[in-house]
Amino acid sequence: MQVSATTTQVADLVRNVAGDRAEVNGILPPNADPHDYEPRPSDVAALGEAAVVFKSGGDLDLFADQLIEAGGGDGEVVALLDRVTTIEGGDDHEGEEEHAEDAVDPHWWQDPRNAVVAVEAIRDALITADPGGAETYETNAADYLDELETLDDQIAGCIGELAPERRKLVTEHDALGYYADRYGLEIIGTTIPALTTQARPSAGDTAALVDLIRSEDVPVIFPESALNPKLATAIAAEADATVGEPLYADTLGPADSEGATYIGAMRANTATIVSGLSGGALGCEGQ
Repeated sequence: MQVSATTTQVADLVRNVAGDRAEVNGILPPNADPHDYEPRPSDVAALGEAAVVFKSGGDLDLFADQLIEAGGGDGEVVALLDRVTTIEGGDDHEGEEEHAEDAVDPHWWQDPRNAVVAVEAIRDALITADPGGAETYETNAADYLDELETLDDQIAGCIGELAPERRKLVTEHDALGYYADRYGLEIIGTTIPALTTQARPSAGDTAALVDLIRSEDVPVIFPESALNPKLATAIAAEADATVGEPLYADTLGPADSEGATYIGAMRANTATIVSGLSGGALGCEGQ
């Protein structure tokens, strides 16, 4: 059985449930920004031939809808954003421009509890498409759900080592809202004040962010693995902050990186954040 997944995170979740029972085709390659992805002809064929198509959902992978229609397939389409608990973009994020009214934040996987719900939805969809593989999918999902529970506990424990006044984040775009809400971090601002990387900050946006970074004593700005760090570097220099290691925000990393899997990326992000906000004094040993 062939199934397709739009983003790298979703593809990794599906592979952990499918195991060897299904061939999983991931549309986006590692380090590709889904907000500006340009589909290939082969993507149309892959989606058209899939018994199930797993979408991240919302505004993140809108490109998939047209491709699915063009592919002419009759497989089930599962939009995982519709299954999880969502937040609106910019909720309780001080210092940011207001997002469009009722704009749902599409970065749901940044909270492992949502990944749990997604895995359950993936399991059920695979069983519906391939009832003969039910035992395999149920076993694989159960094992992976245990790993996700451990991940959630590890992240909470590592973030918990940070002093409360140090739990202030500045990132590239508004992609870590779910993460911040789950683990008690405050997003002071973003270099791109939007849920998408395709927005462009005004001079006023940048000046306001620089002032916030200084007034809130934020020591570091975290760039993203899929974006050019030029803007973050310029703002950090003006605000007397440093530039941290890149975060895996909208994409996983290549096969040889610590962010090649969903769990690996979440652990790497947490270690990067804790080290950066503590000035290198803390890490996430034992993860």
